[in-house]
Amino acid sequence: MTEHDITKALEIWTLQTLLNISILLGILSLGLALVQGYYRSLEKHLTLRVSIEIWRMATVLVVDILLVAVVLVGLLVLNPDIMADIKMAVPFYPVATIMFAEALVLRLFHGGHEAGSKSYFRAIYLMTLACVINLLGFTFVAEAASDEYLARHPSPFWNYLKDHLRSNADPSGLELTQITFYVCFPLLLAVLAWGFVSALKQIRATKEQ
Repeated sequence: MTEHDITKALEIWTLQTLLNISILLGILSLGLALVQGYYRSLEKHLTLRVSIEIWRMATVLVVDILLVAVVLVGLLVLNPDIMADIKMAVPFYPVATIMFAEALVLRLFHGGHEAGSKSYFRAIYLMTLACVINLLGFTFVAEAASDEYLARHPSPFWNYLKDHLRSNADPSGLELTQITFYVCFPLLLAVLAWGFVSALKQIRATKEQ
């Protein structure tokens, strides 16, 4: 192998690992957002008011940080070159990234931190659906039955998923990847623009108070 081949292989491995980790982080963020009752039970063991306030802030902040990481990785890999190099389930992963981004905007700028509020539940529903979509894509497309397994147990179902819904499958997967990019990338940018405008409105409202 040449130095270029090694560098390219390392790049692909790094991006693939980041993408797989982001799927787990998305599930973790959903879990941490759901266990509000667990947080309240742990608060009973805290005696100082300051420690309780820090605990409450930390339980909110951790979810937001995880969501930011998931969205950033999703934005990083959502381009034609990287999608053609690594093994992505399309349109599963890009659609899930958009939903995570919407949930993040709701939490940061539309009262989604308040447990029980409409924005909180909308964010939870979006995160749940995004996790389900990611899991389906990961299980049935990205990590579908291997070639070794299919050599002994032929399956049109698994072959179709691998040949048509993987971003690096040539030619059908590459064609779907291009369509997915043309649709999902503008949508993700629109969600990020919504977040930017919401942030500016929040800053103006805070200044006027």
